Amino acid sequence: MIVTGAGQISMAIARRVGFGKKIILGDKKIENAETIASVMTEAGFDVIPFETDISDRSAILALIANAEKFGDIRYLVNGAGVSPSQASIETILKVDLYGTAVLLEEVGKVIAEGGSGVTISSQSGWRMPQLSPEEDRLLAETPTEELLDLEILRPEMIRDTLHAYQMAKRCNEKRVMAECVKWGARGARLNDIAPGIIVTPLAVDEFNGPRGNFYKNMFAKCPAGRPGTADEVANVAQLLLSDAGAFITGSTVLIDGGATASYFYGPLRPE
Repeated sequence: MIVTGAGQISMAIARRVGFGKKIILGDKKIENAETIASVMTEAGFDVIPFETDISDRSAILALIANAEKFGDIRYLVNGAGVSPSQASIETILKVDLYGTAVLLEEVGKVIAEGGSGVTISSQSGWRMPQLSPEEDRLLAETPTEELLDLEILRPEMIRDTLHAYQMAKRCNEKRVMAECVKWGARGARLNDIAPGIIVTPLAVDEFNGPRGNFYKNMFAKCPAGRPGTADEVANVAQLLLSDAGAFITGSTVLIDGGATASYFYGPLRPE
């Protein structure tokens, strides 16, 4: 089982479905991977921390090669990424958009029959204006090494880091749809989870950042009236990764407490 992004959501999913499996946990900061690996190992899981940067294809290939030493790769959980308050436009596009596309592509070449994967996108991809069918197709099917050259992704076309993040997450969803066809040829499945505001250290950074009031208002006015937890995301991931979700592939599950619904049809609607 390959897990990327040593954060609370990745750990919650790995704890839910990773028992009895060798878990290769990759993160750009090895100390983060080592911390999560230590917590999980002390709880009885078999976790190996691995330093990897998903914005680098060679690093992704090294992660996969390391995992293959222990047998067939049957599961992928991609929770790696950066937030609009943490990174530049260029970094967001390189990590969240390009890196995710490469990871899904490369794991899809080796995923075992009966395997499954989930990647974590965001509710943000649902709240930007709709793209044209042709733009969606380009996000879904453009060769990975040409993705960042698309006109709609050029820096001058991106307004700010939030717009970059929204485009990255929209691309994640479209890549999952396209890649699931290739995964299906190997007898495997691939899906996407789009969380809303989930309380993690990254979210706390957002709460305390320049857009903090925006996020606090969002979860206060969504139907659930609160932010979510990593374990609630893991509930969905468990379904998607298990045989109970055997007929689900190429899908995105929005889990945001109704914030997107409120954005279009409730008190969060922009004036």
